Amino acid sequence: MSIEKLALILLATPGVLFLALSVIWLVGGNIPEQAMSRLTKAVYALLAIVAGIISWKMWQTDLHSVRVSIGDWFSVAHYHFPLTILLDRLSLPIVAVTVILAGIVGSFSVRYLHRDPGFHRFFLLLHLFTFGALLVFMADSLDVLLAGWEIVGITSVLLIGFFQYRPDPVRNALRVFAIYRVADLFMLVGVFLAHHWFQTAAWNGMFSGEWPGHVNKLDGTAATVVAVLLVFAASGKSAQGPFCGWLARAMEGPTPSSAVFYGAISIHAGAYLLLRLEPLIHSSVIATGLVIFIGLTTAVLGTLVHRTCADAKTSLAYAAQTQLGLIFAEIGLGWTTFAIIHLISHAVLRTLQFLRSPSMLRDYNRIHAAAGGQIDPTGEHYESLLPKAVQIALYRIALGRGFYDAIVDRYIVAPVVALARMLRVLEPRLPAVKSQEAPAAAPVRSV
Repeated sequence: MSIEKLALILLATPGVLFLALSVIWLVGGNIPEQAMSRLTKAVYALLAIVAGIISWKMWQTDLHSVRVSIGDWFSVAHYHFPLTILLDRLSLPIVAVTVILAGIVGSFSVRYLHRDPGFHRFFLLLHLFTFGALLVFMADSLDVLLAGWEIVGITSVLLIGFFQYRPDPVRNALRVFAIYRVADLFMLVGVFLAHHWFQTAAWNGMFSGEWPGHVNKLDGTAATVVAVLLVFAASGKSAQGPFCGWLARAMEGPTPSSAVFYGAISIHAGAYLLLRLEPLIHSSVIATGLVIFIGLTTAVLGTLVHRTCADAKTSLAYAAQTQLGLIFAEIGLGWTTFAIIHLISHAVLRTLQFLRSPSMLRDYNRIHAAAGGQIDPTGEHYESLLPKAVQIALYRIALGRGFYDAIVDRYIVAPVVALARMLRVLEPRLPAVKSQEAPAAAPVRSV
């Protein structure tokens, strides 16, 4: 079988599986947990094998990239939106890691969610997420990438609010959804301006050559604007910079979804976008400096907050945020190979840490008890280098998580809500409709 057909199978299989399971669920069918478990394991094992075969064939034939055209979304005169997927030395390793880690998480979730009312809903969202993530990593243009970007975003929100019978998951899911919408607005505007100014959003239209040696074709102020917009979009997906507050809220979802979304795949989509757009970013001093600044400041803040977290999942979330900040800085500095190695190794490590977090706490308590409660906290030798007043100030900042939520609520949310209330006077007020009262019943005479 050709590499092109294998690539289509790799991309389409999770989507087809999601559609088939959705139809069965909509018509009232019920798939036993054991059947769902075996199906999930078989599908992701197949996807891992397909990814391995593609890698082997590309290595044997010395292919650096494979493009598969699915046709055009639509075309008007000479203008068209091509639907094309790409496998190259950047996307193929991340695609392979995606299917392997998604399969591991799916296998783990069978026991974790055993007899949970949302068992089937979780696996539906897991397959949809895998399809969206593969679409992001295999996209050959910003247009196709945007489609997968939105699928990953909506599945993230639905899994954050997975336990919808409690108010906190729903509230945090809505907060994350709002932050996603703001970040995705930068992506939409960037894609629109790329089409408007450069008449293309495809990688081969924006760059020449094969990754990582591809060269930027866009220049000038317009290229800088597009690069900055896409940097902010990537920051939103990876919880960096001005969007760093949503990752801890995402821990309300099940532990397996936290592992695959915010430890392994979803949170690294922003870094992948920056790696794909690296020549465009490095063509602008502003965009390059912005990536480095966002990455380093987020890494520092994440390190501080991580040391004050009282629960394992939130601590891991800020640890992941710190590592993503370092990956952003590495991309900004041009350390491409190191950034890819860091990204893949971090995804694998953080997934396993999230999945093991419940048993890790039990093991730690046993070690702590065996040591008589004498396990020293880490990092005290660094803290001792700072004056006591500085230590207290940093502790306050970390304990308040950088006061991110307070700043956003006071200076962004509150003014928007106040403006919306002021604009209510512009809405036409309809006259109240009087309801026709039923005639009173005749009194019953006593006999």
